[in-house]
Amino acid sequence: MFRILLLMVALLAGLIAGPYLSGNQGYVQIETTNHIIEMSLTTLVILFVAILAIIYALEWMVSRFLRLSGNTYSWFSRRKRVKAQRQTLEGLMRMNEGDYAKAEKLIGKNAKHSDEPVLNLIKAAEAAQQKGDEFTANRYLIEATELAGSDNLLVELARTRILLQQNKLPAARSSVDSLLEMAGRNKEVLKLAVEIYSRSKAYQALDQLLDAVRDAGLYSNEEFARLKVSTEAGLLDEKMNEEGVDGLLSWWDGLPRRRHNDIELKTALISRLIDCNDQESAYEFTLDIVKKSGDNTPLSHELCQQITRLQPVDNAKLIKLLEKRCKHSDPAHSCCLHRALGYLYVRNNEFASAADAFKQVIKSSDKLTATDLTMATYVFEKAGETALAEQVKQQSLQSAMSINPESTALTESK
Repeated sequence: MFRILLLMVALLAGLIAGPYLSGNQGYVQIETTNHIIEMSLTTLVILFVAILAIIYALEWMVSRFLRLSGNTYSWFSRRKRVKAQRQTLEGLMRMNEGDYAKAEKLIGKNAKHSDEPVLNLIKAAEAAQQKGDEFTANRYLIEATELAGSDNLLVELARTRILLQQNKLPAARSSVDSLLEMAGRNKEVLKLAVEIYSRSKAYQALDQLLDAVRDAGLYSNEEFARLKVSTEAGLLDEKMNEEGVDGLLSWWDGLPRRRHNDIELKTALISRLIDCNDQESAYEFTLDIVKKSGDNTPLSHELCQQITRLQPVDNAKLIKLLEKRCKHSDPAHSCCLHRALGYLYVRNNEFASAADAFKQVIKSSDKLTATDLTMATYVFEKAGETALAEQVKQQSLQSAMSINPESTALTESK
């Protein structure tokens, strides 16, 4: 607009000054090395205006052409973007249907033209991995890393998952260690770390992660309890197999006080000590648990099972504690206690007392095992109660030879 106004002013000035200059046009000489150009002042003004007009016209044509090219480029870019979005949605649907080859082709083909190219490349890598093409999956991840940078959490999560799917546990372990440093409280990172540490049997690292996993609320109480038990069992086995009893006890001594009060962990420790035939240490730990738990607090079934395996030199203290506890115990938990007490009596060759304990055990028929019946038969025979021993023996035979009514009916129908 300004250029047009400038041209109109120049023309208007020419029209006004024209009559005045017609009789007094003046003289202009332009001299170069080889040429001399002569013209009137009026001609110079007209020439200047004409050249200026030509320059403005050329500029308008160039800008119009560039604008047209820009619009054309925008149209093609928009078309590619719309096409990429459509193919991405179709590719995600194919992934859900299990057609990973087609999904990888649709999602990865126009990834760079999509709104979120990094997400497209990650999904294409996952699809390629699902169809078993590790090379292509790694190539997509490299492209995603180049676009997002090496510190992108989303890309590193995808890389770690794919390494886990490829069963490259050392590489996955290294990758998840980096993720924990980058985002140690992220729920997806923690869940991935639990899976990788569990599969690679990295129980020490998993044990250090349990508090964060509990605080994050990733699992229900039952699921977390199972994870905790399996982790502690693996950690104890690892210490026992690598360092023996001395290393196991040294590791226990180095634990914080709150872990020493963990009855489940201490019970698992007792089991390993018995396996290593360190009966005295196992006995001391068992005695400590029974002393610290109140008389009305039921002992866990697992602890009672370990007591039946104990063979210390002197078990008198434990027997007294269990006798006292049996007097105050709930009938629902008395079977477990009497069983443990009966085994301790047998170790001392006190068969009369053991017989009294096993009489209480066999009253709980729903909790009896084949081992209980066998031991009860042995105890009753040693105590001179042959009739009762024969009765339990018959019960044991019936239990061993019992036939499922459903299977009987099925056999008869055939």
